[in-house]
Amino acid sequence: MNLIYDKIKQHQKGGNIILSNHLLVLQSDFGLVDGAVAAMVGVALQEEPTLKIHNLTHDITPYNIFEASYRLFQTVEYWPEGTTFVSVVDPGVGSKRKSVVALTENNQFIVTPDNGTLTYIKTHVGIKAVREISEVKNRRKNTEYSYTFHGRDVYAYTGAKLASGHISFEEVGPELPVEAVLELPVVETEILENAVRGAVDILDVRFGSLWTSIKREEFYTLSPEFGDRFEVTIFNNDMLVYQNQVTYGKSFADVRIGQPIIYINSLYRVGLAINQGSFAKAYNVGVGSNWRIEIKKLGVSL
Repeated sequence: MNLIYDKIKQHQKGGNIILSNHLLVLQSDFGLVDGAVAAMVGVALQEEPTLKIHNLTHDITPYNIFEASYRLFQTVEYWPEGTTFVSVVDPGVGSKRKSVVALTENNQFIVTPDNGTLTYIKTHVGIKAVREISEVKNRRKNTEYSYTFHGRDVYAYTGAKLASGHISFEEVGPELPVEAVLELPVVETEILENAVRGAVDILDVRFGSLWTSIKREEFYTLSPEFGDRFEVTIFNNDMLVYQNQVTYGKSFADVRIGQPIIYINSLYRVGLAINQGSFAKAYNVGVGSNWRIEIKKLGVSL
C-alpha cells in the first residue's frame, strides 16, 4: 500500500493525477441474467489482468438515475483513496449526453454518464474536477458503430485504464466546469415548529424499510427521546397512503415484531421500518419526490 501512495505523490508532483490502487467497483441496472456485466469485467481485465474488480450492485431499478446516485453516496466513503467506480444507469445511451470522470474530494474516480448520477456525490461528498471522456483515445477499438453499450466500450474500458494507472486523470479528456455537472432535483427538508417534512428517497430494498431525505439533525429539531411517539403521515402526491403513531427507537428490536418504528439509519437519515417485516410492501409505499413524509410531535396542532 505504501508503494501506491508513493506513486500518487510522485505523479501529483509531476502535474498529473494518477490514483491507481487497482480497485475497480462496478454498478449498473443490467442485472445478472445475461452477459452484460461479465462483458464489462472482461474488458477491464483485458486492459489490466491484475485489477481487483468488485460489484456495488447491478440491481438498480432500470433507468433509475436517482437510485444510482444514492447508492454511490451510500458506498463510496467506505472504499480506499484511489478507488475507481464505474456507474452505468444510462437511459440516454447513444444520445448527446456526456460521458465523464469525476474526481471526488476523497480522491476517488467515478466514471459515469453526466445524467444526474453525480447528484449526491457532488452535494454530500464533493467533486474537485470533472473531465469529459475522449472517445478518440478512451474507447475500445472497433466499437465506434455500437451505440448502445457504452458501459462496456467506454466506461469499463476507461475505468480500467484509470484504476490500473495506464492513464492519468488529465488523459481522460477535456476538463469541464464542476458547476456544469447535471444534478437531479432533490427534496429539501421543511422544518416546522413541531414537525419535519421530507421525501422517501429510497428503500433498504431487501427488508423494505423506508430511507427518507430527513437528516438526523433535522429530525432532532423536534427534541426526540427514545420511546417517544410521533404521528407519521405519508402522501403519494396528494393521496394519503399512511397515517399512524410510531415509536422512535434505537433499533428494530425496540418494538414488538410487526410494529413500525422510526430510527436513524446508517447514513444518519430518518428511516421507517417494521420489525421483521417490510414497511414498503405492507403499505405499498414507493420512492421519489412525489412520496412525501411528515413526522409530527404528538399533541401539537399545526
